[in-house]
Amino acid sequence: MGIEDLRGLIRGGVLLPGDAGFDEAARPWNVAVTQPVSAVVNVSDAQDAAEAVRYAAGAGRQVVTQTTGHGATGGIEDAILLRTAALNNIEIDAERRVARVGAGVQWGAVQTAAAAHGLTGLAGSNPVVGVPGYTLGGGFGWFARKYGWASNAVRAFGIADASGARTRVTADSDPDLFWALRGGGGDFAVVTDLEFELFPLPRLYGGRVMWSADRTAAAFDLFAELTADAPAELSVWLQRYQIPGAAPTVALDFAYLGDAAEGRELTKRLDSIDGVIADTRGALTPAEIGRITAEPTDPSPSLSRGELLTDLGDAVVKTLIEAPTAPLLNIQLRALGGALTTASPHDGARGPVTEPYALYLLGLGLPHLLDDIRTRFTEITDALSDHITGSKPYTFLAPGESASAAFGPETLTRLREIKQARDPHNVVRANFPIND
Repeated sequence: MGIEDLRGLIRGGVLLPGDAGFDEAARPWNVAVTQPVSAVVNVSDAQDAAEAVRYAAGAGRQVVTQTTGHGATGGIEDAILLRTAALNNIEIDAERRVARVGAGVQWGAVQTAAAAHGLTGLAGSNPVVGVPGYTLGGGFGWFARKYGWASNAVRAFGIADASGARTRVTADSDPDLFWALRGGGGDFAVVTDLEFELFPLPRLYGGRVMWSADRTAAAFDLFAELTADAPAELSVWLQRYQIPGAAPTVALDFAYLGDAAEGRELTKRLDSIDGVIADTRGALTPAEIGRITAEPTDPSPSLSRGELLTDLGDAVVKTLIEAPTAPLLNIQLRALGGALTTASPHDGARGPVTEPYALYLLGLGLPHLLDDIRTRFTEITDALSDHITGSKPYTFLAPGESASAAFGPETLTRLREIKQARDPHNVVRANFPIND
């Protein structure tokens, strides 16, 4: 069978190189990443996804699934790219506090639907990130210190396995695969829908306070103070920005899962730094969580690097606080801890993280900037080598890195065994293949 034969199998539509709209359809949200795939399949339903996998298995090709392509890494030449936008169903069972969503759903839509019932999913900071990719890799954002990894909230997956067979995966039906899918990445099956737990959140308070860069040291000191004794309901991130054409700035972003008055009291020390140039603090709904960081929602080119930090000592201050942000766009520090540090026998592959802070570096992924950005990444990680553990969340991995950095040896061995048993011919490919 030739690649053209896909057209007769898929109801949703197939685009091949040379077709009108192919280049746009193959382009991920991170437009710095190129994807010279052999076909783009716009699935109309779960059966289309299964047919595409069945075809790939017979033709000796790989299948890559993308809701948006925020985490695209490249390296998928000649693969079949599944676009899942049409799988956009959302069902909220408020009584059971459960959501069931299709693989094309973005977090903003889930949050809007759940907020109508005073509930929240364990979303990240950007409303246009797809639910599957974020969740399969673990997923941690403003709710993680209180409720843990998003992957551990999943109760069931609808999948097409590596042979194209459709099935529903739960802890009872297939405990090994269920464990792997909950935080082990998307390398084991094509996920067509997810069912996950929702959490009560009738009140939420958060926002951003921003200052000019001359307040960076004061903002860092306050970040360290706030995070040293913060309850699990409070998450605080430090952001340093150097937007092209604008003066450098520093900001403290936070979310408090509770009453506004309580949140104001916990964060009142934010008012101790004068010279505020922006202040968005206020009561929010779960649907408005993206307003805190106000991250770009339109496709853009980016290059990133993420690490976990053991402390905020002098080397961290010298490297991340005293040095300029440029040529990077953003240096971000997140306080971790809380539920992220605890383990349960019912958890998935994404285990606890003991490091207290996460570092995220972001650059504008334009060709003439790439060398300088990569050099700066290396300078920072070299300077912090004694304060970086080398392990990191799956969703912090960047192109060129191995999935092995996201898992301990025992977990990695088990994931590879499951991959070999369920997909011995490597039909399904994740952003970071578990065998790399």
